[in-house]
Amino acid sequence: MSQLVIVGTDTNVGKTILSSVLMSAKKDLYYWKPIQSGLLEETDSQIVARLSDCEPSRILPEIYRLQLPLSPHLSARLDGIEIKLSNLQLPKKEHLLIETAGGVLVPINDKSLQVDLIATWNLPVVIAASSSLGTINHSLLTIEALRKKNIAIAGIVMIGEENSENGKAIQHYGAAPIIAKIPRIEHINSETLFDVYQKYFSFFEQLL
Repeated sequence: MSQLVIVGTDTNVGKTILSSVLMSAKKDLYYWKPIQSGLLEETDSQIVARLSDCEPSRILPEIYRLQLPLSPHLSARLDGIEIKLSNLQLPKKEHLLIETAGGVLVPINDKSLQVDLIATWNLPVVIAASSSLGTINHSLLTIEALRKKNIAIAGIVMIGEENSENGKAIQHYGAAPIIAKIPRIEHINSETLFDVYQKYFSFFEQLL
């Protein structure tokens, strides 16, 4: 069984692009975004479906669809609902990719953070990290938060312009490997995403 959680070091760091790369390459993989904040524009599930050009049945429905693009706890409160961890049990899929909402310390209700939900799943995590300035701090804080909850870190994917020094620093101080990278892509579609997978994602053959 191969199931992975994709977390980000920040908002809009590239989790959805990373998910699209994996969905374009692994035809038996299902994608699940359990909490979606923001419905006014294209959702992450819709973006993954479009970019990976996968079968619609491989995109599992969200459990919580929140109207405003805010932190899940606040967006849910404004919608008049409460996000419950008990409603977010894993789908029964052998090959599953889960994309979280926001970073690991984003609150999802008055008592729980994203990392608390991840801990209930007991699955390895891949961290999506920007290659740009600030990524060392964001990445190391994310690694620390995950390890405090004894969550296994499969590795880090660097996203953006090449910056080898940032990657070296994260590996050294975080003691976590860089397992893939996603360079800047001019025209994003299923073909270019699959090319990225073939060039930079060989390690994922062990994970998925």
